[in-house]
Amino acid sequence: MPSLPRFRRGNGVAVIELHGSIGTRVRETMYSKLFSEVATNRRYRALLLDIQSPGGSASASEALYLNVAKVAAQKPVVAYIRDMGASGGYYIACGASKVTALPSALVGSIGVIYLRPIMEQLLGRAGIEVSVIKGGRLKDMGGFWRSPTAEESEKFQGLISEIYESFLAVVMAGRDMSDEQARELATGEVFTARRGKEIGLVDELMDFDQSLQLAGQLAGIESGKAKPRWLRPRRTLSERLTGRPAGQAPAVGILGPDLPRLLAGGVFYLDPSALLGNPYD
Repeated sequence: MPSLPRFRRGNGVAVIELHGSIGTRVRETMYSKLFSEVATNRRYRALLLDIQSPGGSASASEALYLNVAKVAAQKPVVAYIRDMGASGGYYIACGASKVTALPSALVGSIGVIYLRPIMEQLLGRAGIEVSVIKGGRLKDMGGFWRSPTAEESEKFQGLISEIYESFLAVVMAGRDMSDEQARELATGEVFTARRGKEIGLVDELMDFDQSLQLAGQLAGIESGKAKPRWLRPRRTLSERLTGRPAGQAPAVGILGPDLPRLLAGGVFYLDPSALLGNPYD
């Protein structure tokens, strides 16, 4: 009796690009579907994340990190940092099996920042008063119409410290570091990837093609045979017409497209250089 043909596994490596600010350009609700597809589809033997991001929303960064970690629990994941993988961008990379980067890429910026505008003087000059009726002593904590009290500043610092500890825990787990090692690097500063390799933030200095083949080798694909399979979110009609993600306003002033979100206040895993306008958006 003739033997049945053996099932041959493909050489496909899924490639997902995380380019731009997390939470605006890179929206968790859309990218989580892509990660789920990679995790469950046998067509993809591994995942290559192509990252160039200064970070962004803390909650969106955490959600995407968890999605990446779920894929890494089933298939090899390589996070390739092209130009910048900072703050939330690096947070997500910590969910990968390996982190690679170009030698001149910027990595790190491990830290958290809370931003909100204080418009008390501006409102006063314009003759505008804000009437606040509240239930709860601290319900208007963070209001843009006044400066925070000493008690409120202390509470905000406690909140930021708690989120900072979560970032540290992710770095320790993803990079196999001790608490002391992680804290020494978690100053908020960025490093070149060359320096990052020396201090444990990067595994290998590679370009895109080399990172693709590394992902394939980790999945058992013959050296040099890995084939990229790009996965991208579907673009809406408005996105195709404007070239911007839905709901994202055009660049405003020196703060770029994130200005409306920053004016609303929030907690960010974001490299401050992005406040001048993210070149990837």
